Amino acid sequence: MYELETAVRRFPGLHVRHSPGPFVDASGPNVDLESGLELPGLSADPLDPEDWWHRPVADWLARQLRGYRQLADREPDRIAWVLTGQFVGRGPDGEPLLANVLPVAGLSDELIAEAEDRYRTFFDAGRDTAGGSRRPSP
Repeated sequence: MYELETAVRRFPGLHVRHSPGPFVDASGPNVDLESGLELPGLSADPLDPEDWWHRPVADWLARQLRGYRQLADREPDRIAWVLTGQFVGRGPDGEPLLANVLPVAGLSDELIAEAEDRYRTFFDAGRDTAGGSRRPSP
């Protein structure tokens, strides 16, 4: 986690993506599966903390990476990788879309596990932003 945090601090504008990888992504258009529309860039999640984030950068990274293990379990042919590029809009779920993408690094399974552990330790994952619980009552 330390190495990723160092990279984020030194190189603003890094994002993370879960896909078959940069070479496959570069080989054809990025299409929204629900609408069938071609997107102007690759969807990715930002690794730079927002200005309102006053917790450690490692906490932000843990929150951004927390679901990647489940994705890897469901889709073992996909990897988590860091990229940078030109912001060209937002996808149908509000995620940034990047064009002119430059791959930076792949993320190891160990890093994803470390992010999940940190998330479970430092976050109340059962609460939503309105203060209620997403977990059903017993």
